[in-house]
Amino acid sequence: METRQLRYFVAVAEERHFGRAALRLHMAQPPLSHQIKQLEEQLGTQLLVRTTRKVELTPAGELLLVRARGLLAELDQLGQDVKLVGQGASGVLRVGVVGSATYRLMPRIVETAGRRLPGLKLHVLGEMLTPALEEALEENRIDVAVLRPPVRSGELELKFLEQDELVVALPEDHPLASHGSLELADLTGEKFVSYPRTSAVCGIFMDACRRVGFRPRIVQEASETSTLLAFVASGMGLALVPMTRRVFALQGTVLRPLRDAPAVDLALAWRRGSDSPLIKNFVDLFETSTVPEGTARED
Repeated sequence: METRQLRYFVAVAEERHFGRAALRLHMAQPPLSHQIKQLEEQLGTQLLVRTTRKVELTPAGELLLVRARGLLAELDQLGQDVKLVGQGASGVLRVGVVGSATYRLMPRIVETAGRRLPGLKLHVLGEMLTPALEEALEENRIDVAVLRPPVRSGELELKFLEQDELVVALPEDHPLASHGSLELADLTGEKFVSYPRTSAVCGIFMDACRRVGFRPRIVQEASETSTLLAFVASGMGLALVPMTRRVFALQGTVLRPLRDAPAVDLALAWRRGSDSPLIKNFVDLFETSTVPEGTARED
């Protein structure tokens, strides 16, 4: 059986008339009749009972009509699905996200992707550090990453998204919490909880503190921003976390801007040389969704 023959048969079976089926198929009636007869010969059974006025289906024809409709629908859907995947409008994309971007950035991306690319399924891995994201990209465990440069790998392509500044998280009863803003030097002598020392944010934080004359005393490390804020709320220490625009704070903590805060970049990364249309469409989608409407991008 050929797909073409099934389409011919379905048209005749639904129209119950060879002439009307031929018009529907934009073909002459004799070739249509020949194709149906050939199909019956291939199957070794009669599918249609022909009269001068109409066509009736045999029990075998009724079965073939039901099954052929399902097969043709599946084939049509397959063609559409393959086309969408080829265009990068459908498929599964594995996305790794660093720290606070998990909370303030990805919800907007997921919502935008749902509207613009409804066939795209995102598998999001949040609260990861840049070194872990680099490794996951190199080992093909994720397709794209939202991370904080610099990166060590030369096998990745980067696209700058935006820039954050570090803010200080303090317990709400801390003496410095009454200040509207602070400077890094105000934190001299404080205990800190921090991202691991291998992280980009920790490196930037340490360098900035040294420039103003002190070495921060880190008493606890954690990879997740939510965990750091929980440590702050418990009174374990202060934390510097990257936050802009949509800032969140855990109960028991306050966030204060630092007037001399260092900047930390946010970038999109993927494997160099990738020709995936799915990744390209996601990069385009991400660029138009990172900054809310009416908000200027920080440079």
